[in-house]
Amino acid sequence: MTSSLVLRAALLGIAAGGRSSLGLAAPALTASRRRPVRLAALAAVAGELVADKLPATPSRTIPPSVAVRLAAGAAGGALLARRQGGPLLPVLAGAAGAAAGTLGGARWRELAGRRVPDLPAALAEDVVVVTIASLACRGIAAGR
Repeated sequence: MTSSLVLRAALLGIAAGGRSSLGLAAPALTASRRRPVRLAALAAVAGELVADKLPATPSRTIPPSVAVRLAAGAAGGALLARRQGGPLLPVLAGAAGAAAGTLGGARWRELAGRRVPDLPAALAEDVVVVTIASLACRGIAAGR
C-alpha cells in the first residue's frame, strides 16, 4: 500500500462527501468493463446530480445523509485498495475525506448561495467533485 493510494482514497471520500454516489460509482465507472455495472453507476450519479438541485432535497449535514456519505467514502477507499491489500487505512482515509467533503461542500454552497443563485453554485460543485473523483480513480483499471 502506498501513500498515493491513501491520498486517492481521501480524495474519493471528499468527492463522496459532495455527491455520495461517487464513492462507489467512480471506481465502478473507471474499473469495471461490465456494461450493466457501468450503466448502473452512471445512472446513480446522474440521478444524484439532478436530485441535488431539487428544493425538497434534505441537507447533506443531517445524520442519515452524513452516515451515507461517510459509508460511501469508506467503501470507495476499500474499492481503491482491494487490489493492493490492507484496505484499513484507505477505508479510514475515504471516510475522513467524506467528512471533510460533506462539511466543506455544505459550507461552499452556503457561501456561494450568498453571491450567486443556487443552481450555478450547485453546478460548480458538481464539476469539482466529479473532477476530484476522476482524479482519485485514475489508473484504477490498471491496478495502480
